[in-house]
Amino acid sequence: MRAVLVAIVFLTVSWAAAAQQPSAPPAHPCADPEYHRLDFWVGRWDVYPTGTDKLVAHSLIEKVYGCGIRENWMPLNNQPGGSLSIYVPGEKHWEQFWIDSSGSRAFFTGGWDGNAMVITGESGGPLVRMSYRKNGDGSVRQFGEQSTDKGQTWKPNFDFTYRPAVAGK
Repeated sequence: MRAVLVAIVFLTVSWAAAAQQPSAPPAHPCADPEYHRLDFWVGRWDVYPTGTDKLVAHSLIEKVYGCGIRENWMPLNNQPGGSLSIYVPGEKHWEQFWIDSSGSRAFFTGGWDGNAMVITGESGGPLVRMSYRKNGDGSVRQFGEQSTDKGQTWKPNFDFTYRPAVAGK
């Protein structure tokens, strides 16, 4: 009987030790290409209303925390703010959370539509839809629309072009 107990204890300890050994290193959590759909926005930018040379803001977009993208929006004469964006694999969409110095906040969701990153959300007012598209010259266009009828119709709200920042500014 003692031999049976010793064998049971040995097998239990061996099984517990084997269960604690990693079978393979975990895959990099941001390896899915979907996490990189918005990487074209990463950089140091000067921001202009599309079609003009009137500088309205600076923006620093950074990869953070492995999988996220952080925006630091620095307008020349408005409220500074920023956002955090990340792909959420369980939901199969992107999420962005925006806050600014006026206390405003907004939450957006969306994803890649084949040509641009398109996200939609509310901040206590009209529904807002934004698209981010990389242009052939390396700039990025951020086009915003709003809807007051729950997305049935859309009207332009803003249109910015992010150009690589000029050194020394």
